[in-house]
Amino acid sequence: MTSNMLQADLKERQSLVLNWTSVTFFAAIHVLALLAPWFFSWSALGVALFLHWLLGSIGICLGYHRLLTHRSFQVPKGLEYAIAIIGALALEGGPIFWVAGHRRHHLYAEDIDKDPYSAKRGFWWSHMAWLFYKRPEFFEYEHYRQFAPDLARDPFYRWLGRYFLLLQIPLGIVLYLLGGWSFVVYGIFVKAVLVWHSTWLINSATHIMGYRTHHSDDNSANLWWAALLTYGEGWHNNHHAYPNVAQAGWKWWEIDMTWWVILALKNLGLAQKVVLPPAAHPNKAN
Repeated sequence: MTSNMLQADLKERQSLVLNWTSVTFFAAIHVLALLAPWFFSWSALGVALFLHWLLGSIGICLGYHRLLTHRSFQVPKGLEYAIAIIGALALEGGPIFWVAGHRRHHLYAEDIDKDPYSAKRGFWWSHMAWLFYKRPEFFEYEHYRQFAPDLARDPFYRWLGRYFLLLQIPLGIVLYLLGGWSFVVYGIFVKAVLVWHSTWLINSATHIMGYRTHHSDDNSANLWWAALLTYGEGWHNNHHAYPNVAQAGWKWWEIDMTWWVILALKNLGLAQKVVLPPAAHPNKAN
C-alpha cells in the first residue's frame, strides 16, 4: 500500500461513524451466548452443531453464496426460496444485502474503498469491524441493490430482506417447545456466534494466510482449517480464481462438504446447470 493510500485510509477511518444499533446487536448476541455454561446439555450442543451445519453450509455457503451470488447451479424456484429462508435464519442479513456485498467483494477484491470487507484494512476489519460503521454505499438498500438486480426484482427476496429478523421468533418457539431455554440459548445465540465467526474467517483469514494454487488479482488463499469450519468455503483461492464454479475444493484432499450436497442434488435431478472446474484442470470434478 502506497503512502497516499495509507493517508487516504487513515483519513477515512477518522471520518467513520459507528453504527451503535449494529454494535449493540452483535454485542448482545455475543453476551447472550455466554449464558451457554448455565444452560448446557449434550442435546443442546447437538442442536447448535446441527444448526451450524444447516444454516452455515446449506443456508449461507450453498444458498446465499454458490446459488444466489454466483449462480453456480440452478434448482427449482420453490427449493431456491426454501434454501434462502435457511440462509436468512443465519442472521447475516437478507439475501439482497448479502449477495450484493459479496458480488462487490469479487468485483473490487481488496480495494480499500470499494470492497466492503477489504483484507487490506487488517484482519479485524475484514473479519467483523466493517459491520460496525455507517457506510451508506454498503448498508443502504438504494445503494447496494444495484449489485443484485436479479434478486431485487423478486418480491420474495425483497420481503425476506425486510423481515428476516422476524424468522428468529418461530425458530425460537420451536426450539423452546423441543428443549426449553437450553435449546433456545444454544440454537439461537451460540449457533449465531459460531456461524458468524466461521463464515467471517473467509473474509479475513483466507486473505492473509494459506497456499495459492491459481493466479488471482488478490491475496485469496486456500486454508484447510477454515475449509473444515465452513464446509468447504476455505478453499478460497480456488474460488476467487473461478468464482462461478460450484465446487470449491478441487483436489481429492480439499474437503468440500457443501459440494457433496450440491452433487447429491444433481444426482437427484434437483440441481441443473452445475458449473464444474475447467475441463483442462487435472483435478476436475467427476
